[in-house]
Amino acid sequence: MLATFAIPGQRALAAETAVVEVAYAGSMGPLMEGPIRRGMLEALGLQLHGRGQGALALAHLIVGGAIRPDVFIAVTPGPMRLVLRAGQAARAWPIARTEMVLAYNPQSRYAKALLMRPWWQVLESPGLRLGRSDPLTDPLGLNTLYLMDLAQRLYAQPDLSRRILGSALNSRQIFAEPELMARLQAGQLDAAFAYRTQPAPFHLPFIELPARINLGQASMETQYDQVSVSLAGKISRPQPLVFYAAALRNGAHRAQGERLVAWLRSSQAQALFKLASYNSPGASAPLTP
Repeated sequence: MLATFAIPGQRALAAETAVVEVAYAGSMGPLMEGPIRRGMLEALGLQLHGRGQGALALAHLIVGGAIRPDVFIAVTPGPMRLVLRAGQAARAWPIARTEMVLAYNPQSRYAKALLMRPWWQVLESPGLRLGRSDPLTDPLGLNTLYLMDLAQRLYAQPDLSRRILGSALNSRQIFAEPELMARLQAGQLDAAFAYRTQPAPFHLPFIELPARINLGQASMETQYDQVSVSLAGKISRPQPLVFYAAALRNGAHRAQGERLVAWLRSSQAQALFKLASYNSPGASAPLTP
């Protein structure tokens, strides 16, 4: 059972505000530095000192001893498993998840078709302007390739990825991730692959994709693992887009780190995740070494 957290009085906040070092997946920046920062100060009297970066890079820095945060928050199980297996934490708790969606411009001439026909058939339409990010440099772009490989299997369309994306590095479709939603909103694109958390700030609608291909279900990790992508001489496989939080053993404020992880699982924090368009972790299980 989760603990409840009372809001301390102003005197308590003024008397002592401990700083908690949190290393988190870079895509969480707006949530962590906004609602979560304010929420943990009000509920726990803890000040956030955040470091947002690629989760895998952070995991290697933690394992190598280059950084010693109190809490690590990673997306996908892989980076967190590195930290757990190195003995840096006892357990990692699922706190949220996201999934791949197809965002679109409601003024696009293809918008009505996306609501009436299978999305993948519409994306084959001549003239449709599709956006995605670079799979060589951005996880979103790589996850798009995984999604299309899974879609080929689901819809029994062996060359679907080629028909829609062209090559994996098709420069006509690839844009920097921060530009995708802005270009879509401006009408420069008709549709773009995105995380569920991305369209809402731009007031853009999106098409939900089946759980078997959207990378959002931890229970389908084995299903997702059936596909792989080979780029730049490296083969990689998808992992569920679940966010995990762990209090680290070598942090300077271990007790406060444990309080923060517990609060991130509370109904109060979960409401903040929901407002930011993150999904509940659902039945995702904790990770252990």
